[in-house]
Amino acid sequence: MNQQPPVISPLMSPPGAASPGQTRTQAHPHLIFPNLLDSLRSLASITVAALFILTFVVQPFRIPSESMERTLLVGDFLLVNKSIFAPPGHWKWLLPYRSVRRDDIIVFHFPLSPSEHVVKRVVGMPGDRVRLVNGMVYIDEQRQKEPFAVFERSYPDDFRDDFPSSVFFDPGIDSSWWLEMHKDVNHGELTVPPNSYFVLGDNRNYSRDSRYWGFVQPDRVEGRPLLIYFSLREPSTTDMESLPDDRLGHESSPLQDVLGFARWSRMFRLVR
Repeated sequence: MNQQPPVISPLMSPPGAASPGQTRTQAHPHLIFPNLLDSLRSLASITVAALFILTFVVQPFRIPSESMERTLLVGDFLLVNKSIFAPPGHWKWLLPYRSVRRDDIIVFHFPLSPSEHVVKRVVGMPGDRVRLVNGMVYIDEQRQKEPFAVFERSYPDDFRDDFPSSVFFDPGIDSSWWLEMHKDVNHGELTVPPNSYFVLGDNRNYSRDSRYWGFVQPDRVEGRPLLIYFSLREPSTTDMESLPDDRLGHESSPLQDVLGFARWSRMFRLVR
């Protein structure tokens, strides 16, 4: 079987080759630049894709307080997965969906001010009987293993540490929640009602959470923190200041001053 030779484009003609009757000329390279319309189309495509991702998939947030230390630090910048807890729809083949589980960190609309977002950890699921004894969490009379929880030094607080309590003196407790809470307390345990979550901050002694304002409903959940994409080195109000001493030290170098504004080791860290 005869095989046809490959066709060589005139722009790729080998040196010395010329068509009959034509004078051999030197080829000059041509640079092709996209015109303004193509550039605008590319920019529009990128913008649409970014808006889709920020609207339906992820959303950036910044941690302003120490209530989730040491999991999340003041100055951390998060990307929150907004699709993971959403009802599965047309995109279920592409994006993973699941329901909220115990120990999940969630971002939600604050029940007392829905325009604000809050991040806490789910401790109690619907039907759970929750109780805190000396700050330790018990679910259905079983003490929970919580390696993420920290207890920084603080003043004693019976309401905070032995929850639910029958008395309180903290003005930060929502009065409506105080009245509602006692309807769900039985034998010293708080039963989480259907369609509700009981949430706590990992920094248990410095967190305003479900102990102070109540339950979180699923329709208020915005998503789950995915990763820390940047972290500013900002001080926490709970950090203990070291006592002054007379030891001599070396001044930091200019390079350390420039690079020391961020926690570089926390960048692109997955949140668990």
